[in-house]
Amino acid sequence: MRTLILFIAIAASAAAQETRKEIVNAAPTPEGDSHSNSDKIPDVYAIPGQFDRILVLRFKYKADLLAGMEKIVKDEKIKNAVILSGAGGVRGYHVHQISNRDFPSKNMFVKNPTAPADLISMNGYIIDGRIHAHMTLATPDKAFGGHLEPGTEVFTFGIVTIGVMKDGADFSHLDDKTYR
Repeated sequence: MRTLILFIAIAASAAAQETRKEIVNAAPTPEGDSHSNSDKIPDVYAIPGQFDRILVLRFKYKADLLAGMEKIVKDEKIKNAVILSGAGGVRGYHVHQISNRDFPSKNMFVKNPTAPADLISMNGYIIDGRIHAHMTLATPDKAFGGHLEPGTEVFTFGIVTIGVMKDGADFSHLDDKTYR
């Protein structure tokens, strides 16, 4: 009986490691969130470009995924790129997801530094040297994902493939929520 109580106490404390915090992600100016769509901006447009090179990043045990990606972007002088894939395992995670459907947008930050998970996929963009990465993680009980945040630490290994764009591709409005 004592063993069962100890097991339940350990399991409860492990589950309690996850934290959630919601923040408002307001536009830089008040009119940024309140303005309606412009007829001058198309509903969808294509950005032509070609890959200059492909980089496959390999992360070791306890490396921070975001910090490692930021280091490579700086060292390799990457301006614009496409994050093509990711695989591996993590010792813990820190992600955020959109948590509402009206402006101003809100983000829910979810962090659990003690929950291991498989890194099932990663995609996103590097926009003017800034990383906008999304990932999918899985545990034996669920799959979930979100935007990669600092504190997602590699377990077994991590692999991320990046397609670096040739100069001339304009990614400046890709994740600008006010460009509408």
